[in-house]
Amino acid sequence: MPRFLIAAALLVNAFAAQAQGLVTVDDPWVRATVAPQKATGAFMQLTASKAVKVVAASSPVAAMVEIHEMKMEDGVMKMRAVDALALPAGQPVALKPGSYHVMLMGLQRPIQAGETVPLTLTVEGEDKQRSSVEIKAQARAK
Repeated sequence: MPRFLIAAALLVNAFAAQAQGLVTVDDPWVRATVAPQKATGAFMQLTASKAVKVVAASSPVAAMVEIHEMKMEDGVMKMRAVDALALPAGQPVALKPGSYHVMLMGLQRPIQAGETVPLTLTVEGEDKQRSSVEIKAQARAK
């Protein structure tokens, strides 16, 4: 049994390392919050070495984490969750205020400027294989 557990742990680590090499994360940050706030956004630039899509996100600081899109529709800015966010091979995709972003909802506590917020993105390749990208995002007051 211990050999099976060791092999399983190595396999999980291999998939995590594969995803980390597959998707490059630049300038990850989370907007700091104030006491009554129960939601915030995370922003970054993602570049994939081969075509993948972000299909899920999670963080221990929030009850629910989704990929959202903000866009203007009929003169009104609207925000909605998306099922997946395509990352074309070699093309940077910006997650930024007023556009695509990671929405953290049901925050366990306020996020203070300067703290580090852990995030996990789940990416899926064309072969339907899923892997995780671990991110440490700095909280900013902007």
